[in-house]
Amino acid sequence: MDPLATVFVVDDNASSLVAVSRLLRTSGFAVKLFSSAADFLRQLVPDTHGCVIADLRMPGMSGLDLQAALDKAGHALPVIFLTGHGDIPTTVQAMRRGAEDFLSKRAPKDQLLNAVNRALARDARQQAERTRLRQLRAPFAALTPREHEVLAGVVAGKLNKQIAAELGTAEKTVKVHRARVMRKMRAGSLAELVLLARRGG
Repeated sequence: MDPLATVFVVDDNASSLVAVSRLLRTSGFAVKLFSSAADFLRQLVPDTHGCVIADLRMPGMSGLDLQAALDKAGHALPVIFLTGHGDIPTTVQAMRRGAEDFLSKRAPKDQLLNAVNRALARDARQQAERTRLRQLRAPFAALTPREHEVLAGVVAGKLNKQIAAELGTAEKTVKVHRARVMRKMRAGSLAELVLLARRGG
């Protein structure tokens, strides 16, 4: 388990918060409790590790509203809905939006623990992918605007003279920029440069 991962439980029902937190803590999970979606969102910081267990019906922001707010803000925390008021259309809507699971508050404890383990594993995979993309994209920040233009031409398979004509510059200038791009991207060949550019988006 990721030592940084936290299970965030959001529920306006105090007894439900206590019951779920007790189950999770005795099962070895780090837990933080919130009585409203707004309180949770106020304290959320970028690159938070973990998952969210949210009640569906809460005063103010509902669980679905919370899920939508997380998505809009770019937080990819997996969401598990735990509710006493589920229905099929709401379940379908939540799952289409990417919810990890949708459980009744009367569901067996093992179902909730299994859902949390899946959600944390999913979050770990997503965190690893974001780290990989950041590492791939880091060299791009060192490129000048002109070097970005030359790189775009190279990735498109254009010759130096074609890139030069499009940019209104000399072919030898394009060669200089291309060499700098290769160096900054730490690419040993043209094929490697194209691969790095495509992987980095």
